[in-house]
Order: sequence, then C-alpha cells, then structure tokens
Amino acid sequence: MKNMDKKIIVNCDNRATRVALLENGKLVELYIERPLQHRVVGNLYKGIVANVLPGMQAAFVDIGLEKNAFLYVDDIYTEVNGEAPQARGEIAKLLKAGEEIMVQVIKEPFGSKGARVTGQITLPGRYLVLVPGADYVGVSRRIESQTERERLRREVEKMRPEKLGLIVRTVAEGVENEILEQDLQFLVQLWHRILNRFQQKTAPAVIYQDLALTCRIARDLFVEDFNSFLIDNDHEYEKVHEILDYISPHLKPKVTFYRDPQPIFERYGVEKEIEKALEGQVWLKSGGYLVFDETEALTVIDVNTGRYTGKRNLTDTILKTNLEAADEIARQIRLRDIGGIIIVDFIDMSIEEHRQKVLDRLNDAVKHDRTKTYILGITALGLVEMTRKKVRQDLAAVLQQPCPYCNGTGRVLTPLVVSSKIERELKKVLQQEPGEAVLVEMHHEVAAIIIGTGGANLKKIEDQLNRHIFIRGTNDIHIERYRIVAAGKLKEIEALAFPVSPGEIIEVLIEEPHAAHPEHGIARLQGFVINVEGAGEKAGRTVRVKITGVCRTFARAVLV
Repeated sequence: MKNMDKKIIVNCDNRATRVALLENGKLVELYIERPLQHRVVGNLYKGIVANVLPGMQAAFVDIGLEKNAFLYVDDIYTEVNGEAPQARGEIAKLLKAGEEIMVQVIKEPFGSKGARVTGQITLPGRYLVLVPGADYVGVSRRIESQTERERLRREVEKMRPEKLGLIVRTVAEGVENEILEQDLQFLVQLWHRILNRFQQKTAPAVIYQDLALTCRIARDLFVEDFNSFLIDNDHEYEKVHEILDYISPHLKPKVTFYRDPQPIFERYGVEKEIEKALEGQVWLKSGGYLVFDETEALTVIDVNTGRYTGKRNLTDTILKTNLEAADEIARQIRLRDIGGIIIVDFIDMSIEEHRQKVLDRLNDAVKHDRTKTYILGITALGLVEMTRKKVRQDLAAVLQQPCPYCNGTGRVLTPLVVSSKIERELKKVLQQEPGEAVLVEMHHEVAAIIIGTGGANLKKIEDQLNRHIFIRGTNDIHIERYRIVAAGKLKEIEALAFPVSPGEIIEVLIEEPHAAHPEHGIARLQGFVINVEGAGEKAGRTVRVKITGVCRTFARAVLV
C-alpha cells in the first residue's frame, strides 16, 4: 500500500513509555516499556552454565536475572564461545557446569519460564545486522527487486570482514555503499567493545544493553514511508533527533514534539483501541464480529455474521464478512502480539473460489506484519491454521493479570449455584456458631434466592437450624462469597440487621425499578432492601422517603 498514512505516536510518563504504530488511522502495533521492568531481549550477557541437561539437549545459564535462562543445543554458537562448529550435537560435549559463555536473550522471561538465550549473537544497526562468527551475507526477503538484492549482496560481500557475517535489512534498499560502510564500521567497533567487556567483567554480567524503546523504534522502524513521528516528551524527542543525526538525517523533519494539552493517545484514538484489544469480542464494520479465545498453547478466533444479513444472498454475506474478518484478524494478531499456534474458524463457505479469496486476503494482510507469520492452509475440518513467532508477552499479559476471583477462568458460578453452595456451607458453619441469631451478608442476587418468595426458603433453613437468620444483600461482595457479620442475641442482631425503623424519614438512592412491580423503586441501605412505592421512574435519583414498615428481609417506604 504505497499511499498508506503511517504514524508513530510516542507517549511518555514516569511509569511507562508507550509507542503506537498507526496505519490509515488504525492502531496496528503497541510497544510498552516500564522503568521497573527493563526489556532484556537483545541484551548480551556473560553467563555461567548452571547445569547441563543431556536428556533435553539443553542447559540453564545464570545471567544474573531472577530465573536462569534456557539455552538449547542448536542455539550454541560455537565459534563465539570457543568450540569448533562440527562439535555441535551433544550438549554434554559442548558445555560444562561452571563454564563462562556469551549469550544473547531472544525471548523475554514470562510466567514461570526464564529467558530464552542463544550463543548466535546478532547486533542490529540501521542498515545491516552483524553476525559474529558467521561466514555469509543475507539479504532481507522484503526487498522484492531481484536486481537490488543482487547489488546489495555483491557490495556488502566486498566490505564484509573475515569471520563476521552480515544481514542486509529492508531499509537498506537503494542506500549508497558509503552509508552501508559507515553502519558496518559502527557495528564492528561495537563488537570489539563487547569482546573487551566479556574479558573484563565477572560473570554473571550484562555486557551489552540494547537501546531504549523510543530509540529502537527510530533505528528499526522509522523509514521513509512513515508520514510522521510524534513524541510528547522533550527528553525522548531530543534522543530521537540525536540518533537520526547519525542514521537518517533526512528523516528529522518528520519528527514532531507534541505540545497539545489533550493527551496524545486520546487525540489519535489509541486509548480506546487498547481497551478494545483487551476484549474477547471485536465487532466488524459490517455487523459481524470476531471472538478471541486465548490459551497458553494456542489461540482460537471464531468469525460470526452477527447483525450483518447482506443485501443479496447468504453466500455473498458470508464472503463479505470473511473478507473483512481476514483484514481485522491480521491487525488484531499484530496489535495483541499473539504468538504460537492460531486457529481461525471462518464462516463455512461452500464455494472453493470464495475459500481461496479469503485465504489470499489473509495472506496479503499478514505481509504487513514484521513478526514471522505463516498461514498453513485450510485443515480437513475447514479451519485455517497459522503460526506466528512468539518473542515477547502478548498485550493482554503486559496490561492485565489473572482475575483473583475466578482464578483466570473468566467465569463465575451462577447465582442459583452459589445460593445452593452457600446454603450448604451455612448449615455446617451455623451448627457450631453460638447465639440465637446471626446476620449474614452476601451478593443481593444470591440473597434473593436464599430468602425465597415471601421469605419461604429462609424460614425452612431457620426451622432446620433452630436459629434466627438475617440475610443482608449487597453489591459490594463477590457473587461467590458471603460473610457472617455478627452472631448473638436476637435483639442485638435485629438492631444490626434493620438499619431503619417505622416512621423514620431518610434520603435514599433509587437504584432500579422493582423487578415484579416496575412502578415501585428499589433502594438499599447497608445492603438492606427498601421498596419505595411509586418510585420506579426515579431510578438513579436520590429521594426523601418515609419508612412505613420493616420486615425480616426488606422495608417498605413512601415518597415524602
């Protein structure tokens, strides 16, 4: 898309730096870096082999982080760490516990897993990537012109130092040899400094730290096809100008210091898009919608027609929804940074030509994704299978935590199931509880079921336990929980259970119309229900009422 409007938006405060990539006004990628949670991908360490696991053909390396890093046998780059390449194969022959080695982090630590590391070092510059110990020149596949690919390969091969491999980055397309040589000299000097640090430092130690987020974005992403680079922090703005002075001075006019009083992410609609990216359901413009179900092993995306009924026939409706879904799925995968196995359940298509159209659209849409994404085709069950390289935590893991109430299941028990559970527990607990009366507080939906119509169910429980039980419903408690507020003599508990008395005039908030008699309104005082006659239309308003009667489970009142 030659005419695509592309922007980089940077928001900084003392808690985090956030970088948003927008394409035609839509958020497609989001990067977040916090001062207290330093990114470690790309960093080089002098590590100590903690233990070698021959059965797994892997080793754990102490690099100074909380958990030891994981190193697989095929990731040991023997030239850098002093072994002959042919020796690769059996890890016990390559590494010994206590040995000091140089490694680079390729996957962030997350969950219970430590970082994933490699001995195959890569140092990115603006136009080239240096690969110490390698003996080749690679050219980015994103450079489509075969003539340009051959020119770059030929010229870079001429300047390549011995025992140093090079990869030509996409941004090098059309770049003059002199600029490529400058980039190479910078990388070679950097590598020599790293080798010196490796000799001088005591393991475990960091010997090279990659640039901070905003500068990495300027180095790795900011190219000619971006229209603007907006930054709302003067310090970050200056740093980006400094790095562009060296790598791409001609791009400096596109960098702008954002001064408007309206927060930058609100101004460009990024905050709302982030909220949507954390939801399980994503609506399409046509009225269809996607459902995302993410697990540790894989992500399933379901496509539904929803409100869209089409203008001609069902086949056209399904095709249009699936085509729109293909574009949105590619965007959401990038934005949410979903990795691993991805299964897409498009709406069933009976025409082979339509299936191919949707597959082609999906293939085109994922081409904009810089993370390696492969579409493996349609399975026998009609599902589209994809894989995407997982390098860091996905967006949900960065911004959310497991629900402390449902333990990450995303579901809670229904009020009916909870009422039965609480009833059983109360019968056990109250048999040991002294006192003739007890006040129990629980979610108001559960309280209504336990009390029953006219208090009939509560009366049964009281008869079984030979105890006076007062139930208080409230919104301020989790639906699966309850608490015994007090136990003791009947008059003491009555005074606690009934926060009002007949004839009393008070102010209350009408929360909702009565479910069975909508002309009346429901208010609550300390969880105690007050049924206000004639207040059904006053929901959301505070009114003065007079208490006309107090029962075991609620009070009656009239408007004053």
